[in-house]
Amino acid sequence: MTTPGLTSLSPNQGPTAGGTTVTLTGTNLGDVTTVQFGTTATAFTIVSPTQITATAPPGSEGAVQVTAISPGGTSGGLSYFYIAVPTLTGVSPNQGPTTGGTTVTLTGTSFSQATSVRFGTATAAFSALSATQISSTAPSAPAGNSGPALVTVTSPGGTSEALPYFYVALPTLTAVSPGQGPTTGGTTVTLTGTNLLNATTVRFGATAAAFSVVSATQITATAPTGSTGFAQITVITPGGTGGGVAFQYVAPPTLTGVSPNQGPTTGGTTVTLTGTNLGDVTAVRFGATATAFTVVSATQITATAPTGSAGAVQVTVTSPGGTSAGLTYTRTALPGI
Repeated sequence: MTTPGLTSLSPNQGPTAGGTTVTLTGTNLGDVTTVQFGTTATAFTIVSPTQITATAPPGSEGAVQVTAISPGGTSGGLSYFYIAVPTLTGVSPNQGPTTGGTTVTLTGTSFSQATSVRFGTATAAFSALSATQISSTAPSAPAGNSGPALVTVTSPGGTSEALPYFYVALPTLTAVSPGQGPTTGGTTVTLTGTNLLNATTVRFGATAAAFSVVSATQITATAPTGSTGFAQITVITPGGTGGGVAFQYVAPPTLTGVSPNQGPTTGGTTVTLTGTNLGDVTAVRFGATATAFTVVSATQITATAPTGSAGAVQVTVTSPGGTSAGLTYTRTALPGI
């Protein structure tokens, strides 16, 4: 009887749980009576004098020597590597846009020989940084739908348990109310739209604003200071950046002239107000009394003086940009007879 010899194992690695079918090739294998992985004998089938198939038994992580024994003796050993099942303990961040592309860090154990990372059923690009960390790129969501996908890591040791990753839909904005306010900021604005629940930032132009998420369709924000004109409002969530509405910054009105600057207590005098930024004026007041007016241009308004007590009152104009400083208008009582 001749001693058996082993020249290769395929595959030469498998999970610690065992069960891998391993093909042993070599010489003088026709009379083999025992195949051992380390010191553990296992089930096997003689295919030919040069080939045996064996089932790897359970084992501990690491390498063992595989040998074949026949009446002619014991072969030399070849290494078979037991690989632990990877474990997954963390996914960070655990959410991102449905379009994919987010760099995700996976933490766990036994990652060194990882062969695939999956988000649901989608295979993801990845790099094993160490035995405890993988960097992966989230693929796009199936059919572009938002919702959870289970992340798993697979190696020759098996497939890890799953942890969820949440695909978040892109936010949209459909309305802003009010749609204008002063350049000094401070206006409380209600934003309506979709997928707003996880908002992390609200911007007016390039300026971040204080905000509060009310619901998936509503946010309240405080307009920051800005320059005269329109600023695009955007909302950022883990699903991406969305917008679609603009806020108009309005410069505060000023008054430089009131003509005439006096009239009877019975009112009715047509007064011409001159100044700047008068095009958006919403109210004209003589003292505390609002009166009828007509915007002629950005620099001129005509107003009708209301009735009132004799004496001086301050004339002011109000717009979304604020209220002007006052100019004096004097009411004079008609002489008695």
